[in-house]
Amino acid sequence: MADSSFDIVSKIDRQEVANAVNTAAKEIATRYDFKNVGATVELSGDSIAMKANSEERVLAVLDVVKTWLVKRKVSLKHLDVPDAPRASGKEYRLDVPLKEGISSENAKKISKMIRDEGPKNVKSQIQGDELRVTSKSRDDLQAIQKMLREADLDVALSFTNYR
Repeated sequence: MADSSFDIVSKIDRQEVANAVNTAAKEIATRYDFKNVGATVELSGDSIAMKANSEERVLAVLDVVKTWLVKRKVSLKHLDVPDAPRASGKEYRLDVPLKEGISSENAKKISKMIRDEGPKNVKSQIQGDELRVTSKSRDDLQAIQKMLREADLDVALSFTNYR
């Protein structure tokens, strides 16, 4: 019998991110506490751009965006939030890049975790920005998935290509 396998990836559902940002923009346009502060949010390429006339309002816009991302089941681990908004003329801007893919450092950490804590006959190999996990037993693969879901990693993981 052939080995069973699955891939560990960190991919963003871009449509859900766009939906969350559009819904947040509508909420910001109608909320009373955002009147006359020039608060806007938009998706521009691989980042979410937010603007307002004060630092507190930009952070409030970020909070609204995070709320809608969670409601759309997009992990907040995909956001690379900077420390503070930057002043740009009379307004404050916050550009939050979206992180996608597993870095080689995180891939090595996950692979080591599988080797150390997982069942002994499970093998993992790094393939670019994803990991392939193989084993003869599907139960072992499910145990690996459970272990990785419970682990506190700084990257959002999803499991694809289950065979």
